[in-house]
Amino acid sequence: MHTQRMALSVGVLALLTLAACGTESGSGSGGGGDSVQSDVPVTGVAWSVDSVTVGGKKTEAPEGARLEIDPKGRATAHFGCNHISVDARVKGDRITLGKPVTTQMACEENIEKFEKAAIDAMGGEHTAKLSGDKLTLTTEGGDSMALSEEKPADLVGTRWAVTTLLSGETATTVPADLPKERAPYLTFSEDGAVQGHSGCNSFRGQATVKGSTITFGPVTGTRKMCPEAEMETERAVLAALDGKVTYTIKGKALTLTAADGKGIGATAASAGAGNSSQHG
Repeated sequence: MHTQRMALSVGVLALLTLAACGTESGSGSGGGGDSVQSDVPVTGVAWSVDSVTVGGKKTEAPEGARLEIDPKGRATAHFGCNHISVDARVKGDRITLGKPVTTQMACEENIEKFEKAAIDAMGGEHTAKLSGDKLTLTTEGGDSMALSEEKPADLVGTRWAVTTLLSGETATTVPADLPKERAPYLTFSEDGAVQGHSGCNSFRGQATVKGSTITFGPVTGTRKMCPEAEMETERAVLAALDGKVTYTIKGKALTLTAADGKGIGATAASAGAGNSSQHG
């Protein structure tokens, strides 16, 4: 098994949004020169990573690279392989990121190089520059990360590739070495059906969406036996598709969470990335 568990630390520092509502420029008392005007908040936004520049060398990001700073004092990132969490503090146009905590998955070489460059670019204090839906974070040394605000993907009609298995405050990355034909995914249809692959077998069931919740009916599927790593993934995926769960979509990221804290995290596949059924 190549999965590594990562305890997601919950920061205790209160975050301010980079663009506080009602910020006034000019003669405000108390030295308001460290604030930035923008109609796009920094926290609670799903940011797609476009590129990083380290030591003067710019590297384009792989598809699916993303960063988010939540209002509780934590930034989470995924640069194509591992899941990364850091404490974060936002004040005015300054964003300070702590030491990254990361899973330790084996990655494809090019993705691993980008991930290392991105982690290097994340360290310390950054100056944030916001322009429309574009955000640039720049360190004192000149390293930078270019990001774009992600528009929320549609729940229905999107192929959701399962990347993370959740259990309370712990997240486990889905093994990267699963056979491609057994990589877990799910899709929701207009007629209320959900179907996909759970890691070993294909499945199909009913899903009723109401507000921020999805209620799953009985899920049926094929009954093959697979190696233990695949069966473990399957058990976790199917457990998340049982009964009433809460769902959130931020950019291209979907999270399903049951009342007991168990769930899955998934990422929207790119357009045309296999809408055909996979057979187990």
